[in-house]
Amino acid sequence: LNMSIKVVFIVGLCLLPLAAYPAIYTYVDESGTSHFTNILPIGKKFRVVISERIRHVVARVFNNTTYDGIIERQAQTHGIDPSLVKAVMKAESNFNPNAMSHKGAQGLMQLMPDTARLMKVDNPFDPEENIRGGTRYLKYLGETFGGNLDLMLAAYNAGPARVKEYNMNIPPYDETRTYVQRVKSYYKSFKKN
Repeated sequence: LNMSIKVVFIVGLCLLPLAAYPAIYTYVDESGTSHFTNILPIGKKFRVVISERIRHVVARVFNNTTYDGIIERQAQTHGIDPSLVKAVMKAESNFNPNAMSHKGAQGLMQLMPDTARLMKVDNPFDPEENIRGGTRYLKYLGETFGGNLDLMLAAYNAGPARVKEYNMNIPPYDETRTYVQRVKSYYKSFKKN
C-alpha cells in the first residue's frame, strides 16, 4: 500500500468503535491484494499492523470535538458533567450520529427506542435531540441510583431493571462490567483535557 492509503486506513480505524480484539492484522496474497482483519487469525501469514495500545493512543489524538457545544449546553441544562456525557458517547457510538446496534440502539448515545420515547426524542439520529435525550437519561439514572456512577453506567448499558434485580449492584454480565470500566476510563481521560 502507498503512504496515502495507509494514512486513510489508519484514520478510518480511528473512526470505528474500539473493538474487543487486541489488534489489526494484515497479509498480502499472491495477487498483491492486502487483507485486513481484527479477528485473531490462524496461521503465520498475517502480521500485526496496529496493536490495541497504538489504537488507544491514536484514538486519543483524534479526540472528537464536533459535538462539544451541544454536550456543554445539555450537560449544563440537566446538571450532568459534560465529560461524562462525552465518555458515554465515545463508548456507545465513537461519535457516529448514524450508529445503530444490532439490538436497535440508535445515534450518538445509542438510545433504545423506548428510552428515546421516554426522553421525548423524536429523531434519535439528530445529534442535538440524541444528546439531549441521552443527557436527560443520565440525569434520570443519577436520580434513580443516588448519583452512584457505577450503577448509573451499568443501568445505561443493561437497563435500570437489571441493576435493581441484582440488589442495586452491577449485573454480573461481562459486557456490562467492561462497559462500566471503559466509560470510567474515557471519563477520567476527558476530565484531564
